[in-house]
Amino acid sequence: MMIVVLLLRSVQPAEISPLGRLQPIPRREEIKIEDKISKDESLDLRDIDKEYFYYELKKLYKRKMLPLELSSQFGHFASPPLGPADFDAKPMVLLLGQYSVGKTSFIRSLIGRDFPGQRIGPEPTTDRFVAVMHGDQDRSIPGNALAMRSDKPFAGLQGFGNRFLEKFQGAELDVPILQNITLIDTPGILSGEKQRIGRDYDFQTVVQWFAERSDLIILMFDAHKLDISDELRLAIDALRPHYTKVRVLLNKADTISPQQLLRVYGALMWQLGRVMATPEVVRVHLGAFSKSNENFFNAYGQPQYTPDSYQSRAYYPNQPVQQNSFAHLLITERHDLLEELRLLPANAVLRKINDLSKRGRFLKVHCFLIHFLRKQMPYFFAKEDKRRQLMQNLHHEFAACAHRYGLSLGDFPNVDHFRTALGQVKDLRAFPKLDKSQVVEMDRMFAHDISKLLDKASSSKKLNKKVSSSFIPPPPATFQHQHLPPQQPPQHHNPLNLQHFDGER
Repeated sequence: MMIVVLLLRSVQPAEISPLGRLQPIPRREEIKIEDKISKDESLDLRDIDKEYFYYELKKLYKRKMLPLELSSQFGHFASPPLGPADFDAKPMVLLLGQYSVGKTSFIRSLIGRDFPGQRIGPEPTTDRFVAVMHGDQDRSIPGNALAMRSDKPFAGLQGFGNRFLEKFQGAELDVPILQNITLIDTPGILSGEKQRIGRDYDFQTVVQWFAERSDLIILMFDAHKLDISDELRLAIDALRPHYTKVRVLLNKADTISPQQLLRVYGALMWQLGRVMATPEVVRVHLGAFSKSNENFFNAYGQPQYTPDSYQSRAYYPNQPVQQNSFAHLLITERHDLLEELRLLPANAVLRKINDLSKRGRFLKVHCFLIHFLRKQMPYFFAKEDKRRQLMQNLHHEFAACAHRYGLSLGDFPNVDHFRTALGQVKDLRAFPKLDKSQVVEMDRMFAHDISKLLDKASSSKKLNKKVSSSFIPPPPATFQHQHLPPQQPPQHHNPLNLQHFDGER
């Protein structure tokens, strides 16, 4: 009797060759550009030619990522293609919270003055999204005009329709801090299902669009109103892929006593633990950003005590910065938050690379997923039945696709969102066949091309002695919260006007 022993070992996923034999797929390089940058201790991302780097990064995206996005309709399922303004845009700070928590007052405290379209009050005042930007003169820009400007990163908002653009506007003013960052004020989130349904646009989707493009998201709460409404819960859920950008600000902390603040802080953490299902603890800042407190903080955040509040240990309700020890806590928290804002321009390059790398991983998964579903569709008969079967079993199809092509399930999209978008596609066979060489080129872009580009941009900056380094923020000792130094791009490169990427191959 002959005994045949079969040795089973794990093999890579296989492709079917023209002869019908299984051929293993070559192992592709993983996108780990962040690891390459972190290991290169000699490379300072602040000391590079940013204008040259962004220009070359646009060309890499247009040549190696955009064709995949257009052929797989990535914009329909996830995010529309990027344009030149998305690369050149200043760091964006998104403010979210319920009504009258102090979002507009926070912006006014940062810039040190009123801005066009500002409305502050105890009732729900801000009824629209306001982009506070730098400009030569004070003016308000309607949403439709702002979305059509090629030099602003808001062209993607045209997809939300005219009803949303009527609730969107820009405010330009000549303030030094706005030369480095852009602030996004949002409508106050109301309580109740009726108010949520009454909006003329999908608030959650709009918040998700801004969150994807923001460098920092400040989620504000009022010390007197800690309840989380249904719409706020949906907005926080839209921030789930971007929790690393979220900072929670407990505003109006100066209006309660230290003992009450301790209880309020614990209640807020308990509420956030129920909504933000993450093992990491979100950073919570304490704040006193209101118009009445502006005269009690100098440029670095030191208080100017009145004679009574300097010596007294009593608690005076509704008085700014009452006690010495309590004021020191608020000053420290204020400094920590302003320090994060100060470092945003310096870390802009790394964030651009990180966001593009994340987009590349999602795009790679999307391309293989569409390719995997397309191959299962029949050519002639029973197309609708097979399409309905695939949509019902998307969980199984996701797992099979991940195993087939060696992908990570963590990079797959939300099943419900993908099913909704897939339901609007009439024929999966209409997608062109996936060119896997393009995926390999995109992987090579993150594995090699961007690292080489960083080296070239750094060398170009060192060789040019005329380039000003004033865009690098000063040390904390000279930092003033309302006067961030302007970011001045180098002048030795002639700016080249690229055509918008949308619709190009």
